[in-house]
Amino acid sequence: MSIIRRLQPEDCARLAEIEKLCFSLPWSEEDFRKLLTHSYCTYLVAEEDGEPVGFCGYTNLCGEADIDHVFVAPEFRGKKLAQRLMREILKTGGEEGVEAYTLEVRVSNAPAIHLYEKFGFVSEGIRPGFYDYPREDAMIMWRRPV
Repeated sequence: MSIIRRLQPEDCARLAEIEKLCFSLPWSEEDFRKLLTHSYCTYLVAEEDGEPVGFCGYTNLCGEADIDHVFVAPEFRGKKLAQRLMREILKTGGEEGVEAYTLEVRVSNAPAIHLYEKFGFVSEGIRPGFYDYPREDAMIMWRRPV
């Protein structure tokens, strides 16, 4: 059974390993450690059998949160962990006074776009050539108060 909890220092090495499997320009272990020093950042981990297997978090900028990473280790996909992470990060954000959320996603990443749409995110534009390796446009999505 998986649990969702706050990022801890001991998670950083494993998350950096998973990140390499998920992204073409992965964050390092040190990048994850730096997140723990910023009071305006909130990051959650999905844990399975005592090991981190997923990650989701945001930077809170005056009540608007930039969700900058959502990932699940390939061998744990299909278990709705990304949905659980998103549900919990939005709940946590609400408790922390976040009123709106934004994120970028590769235009070709249909599963992620579908996930974000389930949580009320809508496309509000394209950032041409935002991603490298491979070069690709990003869809800018927002979830704003109604």
